[in-house]
Amino acid sequence: MRRIGYNKVIVKLALLFASLLFLCGFGPGASHRVVIEVNVPGTNAYGLILNNVENLRKAMAPDPVEVEVVCHGPGIDMLRIGNGLAKRMETLNKAGVVFAACANTIRGKHIDRKKLYSFVRVVPSGVAEVVRKQEAGWSYLKGAF
Repeated sequence: MRRIGYNKVIVKLALLFASLLFLCGFGPGASHRVVIEVNVPGTNAYGLILNNVENLRKAMAPDPVEVEVVCHGPGIDMLRIGNGLAKRMETLNKAGVVFAACANTIRGKHIDRKKLYSFVRVVPSGVAEVVRKQEAGWSYLKGAF
């Protein structure tokens, strides 16, 4: 059996520890990750939510911010074509913001997916998506009251 010097062991442990910190999101270049739950109706509320997303990204700059807006229940209307928010949402989507629709709500409200913006991602369950993001360490924001 080969003997490893004490200094080599310390260096290897330090590298292992630094790698674990990086993988857990505490290393250099780590981004902020925020999931925003939207389950309320109303264009005014949706405008405020988009303001929050835009202001969050500006306030955290130059740090990158991952944002996912998850819409379910009455909040699904935020993702429907014709609500007057298309340009703002499309601009945010092109900048990396994900807009997710709950498949349970789509099914329950009999919504044709073609009536949702093309950039919308459909997730099996809106509430489960929010929980999974939180369990993965994402910060949570309630989209409106």
